[in-house]
Amino acid sequence: MGYKSLGECVSDLEKHGHLIRIKEEVDPFLEAAAIHLRVFENEGPAILFENIKGSKFPAVSNLFGTLERSKFMFRDTLEAIKTLVVLKSDPLKAVKNPFKYAGSGLTAFSALPWNKELFSPVKFGKTTISALPQIVNWPMDGGPFVTMPQVYTEDIDKPGIMNANLGMYRIQLGGNDYIQDQEIGLHYQLHRGIGVHQTKANARGKALKVSIFVGGPPAHPLAAVMPLPEGLSEMTFAGALGNRRFRYFYDEEGFCISSDADFVITGIVEPGQNKPEGPFGDHLGYYSLKHLFPLMKVRNVYHRKNAIWSFTVVGRPPQEDTSFGALIHEITGSAIPKEIPGLHEVNAVDAAGVHPLLFAIGSERYTPYLKEKKPQEILTIANHILGKSQLSLAKYLFICSKEDDPSLKTSNIQGFFKHILERIDLSRDLHFYTRTTIDTLDYSGTDINSGSKVAIAAAGDKRRNLWTELPKSFSLPRPFINYKMVMPGVLAVESPSFESYQQTEHEIEILNSALASKDLDGLPLFVLCDDAGFVADTINNFVWVSFTRSNPSHDIYGINSFTEHKHWGCKGPMIIDARLKKHHAPELIKDKKVEERVNRLGEKGASLYGII
Repeated sequence: MGYKSLGECVSDLEKHGHLIRIKEEVDPFLEAAAIHLRVFENEGPAILFENIKGSKFPAVSNLFGTLERSKFMFRDTLEAIKTLVVLKSDPLKAVKNPFKYAGSGLTAFSALPWNKELFSPVKFGKTTISALPQIVNWPMDGGPFVTMPQVYTEDIDKPGIMNANLGMYRIQLGGNDYIQDQEIGLHYQLHRGIGVHQTKANARGKALKVSIFVGGPPAHPLAAVMPLPEGLSEMTFAGALGNRRFRYFYDEEGFCISSDADFVITGIVEPGQNKPEGPFGDHLGYYSLKHLFPLMKVRNVYHRKNAIWSFTVVGRPPQEDTSFGALIHEITGSAIPKEIPGLHEVNAVDAAGVHPLLFAIGSERYTPYLKEKKPQEILTIANHILGKSQLSLAKYLFICSKEDDPSLKTSNIQGFFKHILERIDLSRDLHFYTRTTIDTLDYSGTDINSGSKVAIAAAGDKRRNLWTELPKSFSLPRPFINYKMVMPGVLAVESPSFESYQQTEHEIEILNSALASKDLDGLPLFVLCDDAGFVADTINNFVWVSFTRSNPSHDIYGINSFTEHKHWGCKGPMIIDARLKKHHAPELIKDKKVEERVNRLGEKGASLYGII
């Protein structure tokens, strides 16, 4: 159904058993987040916190906590939206089958934004930044953050809503050096549309006008995170998905205001004005640290009557943004492969924090007349993937040929790794990109935004049988005496704590000396780690540790390794050093006292229905 507001959505979810209310006072410092995390872990409902300490505004979280609930909220429009995405990527389909796509015109009309100021709900009142719910998610966070914002900016060269950008970039409301109620922090990462807008404004020496929408119909925050095709406005998508045109107007100072939002914060970003932002517990499962980011000077904070603050909690996957991703895949799953010739399937592996690990399946059709099969076309596809918008942030890209196993799916993490490891030629199939950009939140590299990538391609017939258990004769030299099989062909090796790359070279030489002459073909991957038991316990632990804690150029080694004409390879097992390094960001750890408070709150029972 087309919700007119977040309040209408909350009422509908409660009516159908998808939402609970917490009437007890809840502290926005860690406690609200702890409750959210507990409910999410139990696949529980959305949560309406009626009494947030220090604020008159209630708050809601976990709206998108399950794919089932997300699909419920968009039950009347989801199929129509899938049709629009298909038509955007292949408009000839409407010509070829006009009756099938006859209803898309009405959906397209809903997509048109509507400049409608009269009786705008968000004009009800004004407040201050400090009066908003000051929600802090993790103990080391630098202050309260907006974690479900819709950040709106316009192109100074092509003003207007149809060329605007709506993105979800975290906002720091206080702490650090920010002047309370006057300044807030605006954090955005690489490959974001807002960066283009700020660059253009800076070139003209003008301030960038920014509007931050919070709340509103659930189609609005979803639109802010959608990887939309080039030329398709987030506001049009929000209208089509919500079956309600995106209503907006411009206030007296020229800021765009979302009429249906619960809150709108307006302000300007002057050229060259930054302040330290962070730390912030982020979706890789670690803190993103304090760095300079744009400073936003606050002009106004609008709110509607009975406004509800919307927030989420991010941390080591899976979290609510995992369900966000599942819904996005539900809508756009067929779109991206159509934009890259030969690509059949791509999966940013959520358990590894999304950008650190990407799986892809492509066609291998370059030389069908030759008996020997090896990666060729899939290398071209890999280069295309690593140059494609946010896919270019991938750090490890594993790609294989569909022709080798048409039934293979990138969603099957263990099955995909098994397929790759059975076919990879480690002396040939690793292709490095050094001293390049990586995800802003990834601290495995050499500096913020800086690190390396590797494309690992496998095509052709099965080359080896992977070991499912270690032979009795197998052993490793000291200090590598604790090790466990993770899955067929993969060994977690507990190692001394990382000291330096020079010391690591010495440790690798110890392994090489002991293993260089041994036949280890069935064990092509070693992972050096701090806790082999933890890494081997689950596939999710394996991918999270292995690919968030390693920088390919610095942390990939191999038995009998060599460099030939600038190409690196190895004739024995590949080794990924996934130990924590001194330059890595701290891991997210829950506060014990807060957890105890939540336990006591859960014991009261009535308002939480046993969820926590």
